Amino acid sequence: MIRGSGLKGMLIPGMAERTIVSLFADDTSVVLSHEDKFEDLTQILDTWCVASGAKFNVAKTAIIPLGPKEYRDQLIETRKLDDSHESIPAGISISKDGTAIRFLGAWIGNEIDDATPWGPVIEKIDAALTRWERGHPTLEGRRLITQMVVGGMTQYLTKVQGMPKDVETHLSKKIQSFVWNGQRTPPSVSRPKPPAPEVDVYG
Repeated sequence: MIRGSGLKGMLIPGMAERTIVSLFADDTSVVLSHEDKFEDLTQILDTWCVASGAKFNVAKTAIIPLGPKEYRDQLIETRKLDDSHESIPAGISISKDGTAIRFLGAWIGNEIDDATPWGPVIEKIDAALTRWERGHPTLEGRRLITQMVVGGMTQYLTKVQGMPKDVETHLSKKIQSFVWNGQRTPPSVSRPKPPAPEVDVYG
């Protein structure tokens, strides 16, 4: 219904079709032009909900302004995509600069700190490793736990968001401390001596 509507969305250079809606599971993302009316979108969604029996969670609905900072500030202040439009309902949040919003596991927004999404992840990793430490795992166990906990909790976010250098440094130290049971200097590991070179003797 949204793609077949009169909403303009956004035409991105290099793409044949306008960008207007993206759906994944129960998450829906809609891109509106400044010429589009939010009330038109609301009417389309209300009609779809009546037909499908579904219901949108207005409390979780958030708007991220796009465009120049002057326009973004104006949208936040007036709650309108254009001066001639009706105001966006008060129950819907409009993200200010510096505020990150979670969407499909990624954190998006205007002028957000790259490290912002990593705070909760690092806390979860620290808590998980602390719990595992109580079981006094073996060295092999620590290796597997590191892969499962640190690798499992960072892989997706790193792919979609990127990992800041200071976060990478923190996690590297955390891994080393956990694997070597808090030792500042890992124990030395002896290596087998290489075999003596063979010498051909002619006589």
